[in-house]
Amino acid sequence: MEKQKVMERENNKWGVSSSSNGGEDNDLVRDMMEVIETVGSYTGYRRTQRKECLNLARRLKLLVPLLEEIKESVKLVSSEDLNCLVNLKEALHGAMKLLKKCSCGSKICLALESDAVMGRFHAVYDKLNQAMDAIPYDEFGISVEVKEQIVLLKNMLKDDRVELMHMQLKRAKRRTDTQDIELAMDIMVVFSRKDDRTVDSAILERLANKLELLTIPDLKAETVAVRQLSIEKDVQNAESIWQIANLLGKLKQIAGVHEAIEFDGPISSKSLHRSRSLLIPHEFLCPITLEIMVDPVTVATGQTYERESIQRWLNSNHRTCPKTGQTLDHFSLAPNFAIRNLILQWCEENNFELPKNDACVGCAGSNAELIEKITCLVQNLFCTELDVKREAIAKIRMLSKENPDNRILIGNIGAIPPLIHLLSYQDSAVQEQTVTALLNLSIDEENKRIIAREGAIPAIIEILRNGTEEARENSAAALFSLSMLDENKVLVGALNGIPPLVNLLQNGTIRGRKDAATALFNLSLNQTNKFRAIKAGIVPPLLRLLEDKNLGMIDEALSILLLLASHPEGRNEIGRLAFIRTLVEIIRSGTPKNKECATSVLLELGLNNSSFILAALQYGVYEHLVDIARCGTNRAQRKANSLLQHMSKCEHIP
Repeated sequence: MEKQKVMERENNKWGVSSSSNGGEDNDLVRDMMEVIETVGSYTGYRRTQRKECLNLARRLKLLVPLLEEIKESVKLVSSEDLNCLVNLKEALHGAMKLLKKCSCGSKICLALESDAVMGRFHAVYDKLNQAMDAIPYDEFGISVEVKEQIVLLKNMLKDDRVELMHMQLKRAKRRTDTQDIELAMDIMVVFSRKDDRTVDSAILERLANKLELLTIPDLKAETVAVRQLSIEKDVQNAESIWQIANLLGKLKQIAGVHEAIEFDGPISSKSLHRSRSLLIPHEFLCPITLEIMVDPVTVATGQTYERESIQRWLNSNHRTCPKTGQTLDHFSLAPNFAIRNLILQWCEENNFELPKNDACVGCAGSNAELIEKITCLVQNLFCTELDVKREAIAKIRMLSKENPDNRILIGNIGAIPPLIHLLSYQDSAVQEQTVTALLNLSIDEENKRIIAREGAIPAIIEILRNGTEEARENSAAALFSLSMLDENKVLVGALNGIPPLVNLLQNGTIRGRKDAATALFNLSLNQTNKFRAIKAGIVPPLLRLLEDKNLGMIDEALSILLLLASHPEGRNEIGRLAFIRTLVEIIRSGTPKNKECATSVLLELGLNNSSFILAALQYGVYEHLVDIARCGTNRAQRKANSLLQHMSKCEHIP
């Protein structure tokens, strides 16, 4: 299942004179939205950096509402305001480069530079916070809800940095007990061996396991990363690069892969510049041959390969996808026009000549051909034959997944109205594919407006109530995407879309619950929707999420509860449950982030109703707050001190 939850802005100008700022103001927000979307696509982070990477990627998504409101600002922007946005853009690009390195970079190199990478996280946190502190929120007319969310985000980043520092100090004190030192020693042993026969195979197997370089796809991806590393490093680091390549070769041997990593002669500045093939973007390379694709095709799993190589794989009686290992539902190969167009564009910009491929003669390579293809698919949406209709929806779904231009093109050609009509089609597969296609299309802002204007939201809500499991999940994600626009927040709430989201939050799969929580948080930024969510019974399932630590959704649940606690009905509902005891337990034994969120919720409740404070005192919260005020995160310390001061005004202090 493909899902995009990060919004992207295309061709939408906000009220600043481009003549006064050279047109830069029209591009800044769009560029930042694209950075956040790109970050959301990164996967495969190395184990020792995975938590930090996932945390940072999630934090960046919280900037989307702010960027949406800046984009819609009608006020003139001064050069000082513009500089603030430029600084934020630079901070986002720094975060993107770091996450790309952790996602696509050499795992061996990341292991060698582990401490340096952690230092880069510190720098990214600082730069993001500095950039957000400097933004003139009032000048842009930013809403109170979004300001509150940005304050929460800044504190999250600060606390992530503090938590990272504590982790590094702890590791430094107990370094002999960590896996990292064993990993570093194993790498040192391999690097120090001049004779391959003296390297213990057990060390190599241990390294392969710790570096997560056990499968052929992982080894192929590492090969690409090492090749890229060879052109990024200075010539004085040539020995390290060769050592990394040599280690990768040994790991390939124990995995039964005998392909060597070849460089164009000795590593030097000139030879590296001559190796143009090393510059080819990873997504343009066939996962089987690691060569640039001339005739890219997509198989049933959604993976793209060079036609000749995947056909050879299938002709050898393989029935699985080489990259994912999944069994293929069918063996048809669909031309991937989107990636083909991107490859051709890249080749033209870089003066790179594609290899000749007779099989590719007649492939669509121009925009006109793509328009013709999409037009044909839209016509097939009206076909009476179910198989033709299904195939057309599936192909539109895939094309809308690929890039922003495809989404705009599909919307302009008129695919959205017939797709919306098919949401009510009495076929579960059609509904599932259609709602996912609309989810992909809704990433474009103008498409958001079209989808809502054409009446899709009621049908999406109906699928959320009664669709298949995957259709319900994608419907929740679609409502989140559409509700990025404030008018759609109101519309989703008015059309009774919140109760089925609460139902999914309570009864869905883990992925479904996360989709529902994201949508409900976004919708609850609207004051009226807070009341609707409370009446729909959102508080009990949120409490269960707090109690079930295996779901890993404590922070999400507390974030929603913090919004609800600002509403009188929310405080009343929370007060009727055994919620205060749960909050106190989280304050006592949760993670630093859990403790901070729980303290914030208790403070919001207590400032409006002292009975919540008295109940918390009965459960022994006082000593835990004192502890947090002394050694908690910065934000948690402030909240804890505020709570303690408020308690001092009560009569029943321990």
